[in-house]
Amino acid sequence: MQVVFPDIEEPRFLSIEPDLMDDDQYFDFCQENPELTIERTADGKIVIMPPSGLESNDQEAEVLFQLRTWAKSDGEGRALGATGAFILPSRAAYAPDASWISNAQIEKLSKDEKSKFPHLVPEFIVEVRSPSDRLPRAKAKMQEWIDNGVQLAWFIDGNRRTVTIYRPGREPEELIQPDVVAGEGPVKGFRLKMADIWTGI
Repeated sequence: MQVVFPDIEEPRFLSIEPDLMDDDQYFDFCQENPELTIERTADGKIVIMPPSGLESNDQEAEVLFQLRTWAKSDGEGRALGATGAFILPSRAAYAPDASWISNAQIEKLSKDEKSKFPHLVPEFIVEVRSPSDRLPRAKAKMQEWIDNGVQLAWFIDGNRRTVTIYRPGREPEELIQPDVVAGEGPVKGFRLKMADIWTGI
């Protein structure tokens, strides 16, 4: 099934009954529509979002570059970008802008699981606010990551120059225009330098 939405400015929603699209069918649906950014909510709703703006895309790339550079030197896991989704225990299928997964988790996956969207919860994720993101929904999604087992999550809002840190069992912590955001827990030792992110392009 292919989908075409002309002049997308806001996230568009398709209601598809969960029983009508299993995980393999959802994966195939995404492959048939590679030009679209697609996610699935826990209740089976398909969310089609516009691409990132130039500035937020640059911020996402910078975050991923720094995280991948650190992950390669650390050697304990892999840093991934936004083109692959994870199927969470809630059944939601989300693709964070950047994520880190331990080697121990990766080793549990079969070759077939690695070729599709795995049933796997990354230990650490980062989301960068894009022009289409509405704060209430973005915040709810960040909490959903935590509720599904993510150990540490960062939400970067370039316009407000804030980083909000989400941790299990704690209230979100907002940092205002930090120079560096220090990793902890699964990514202890990672330090995200914010200068290039705040400067933008």
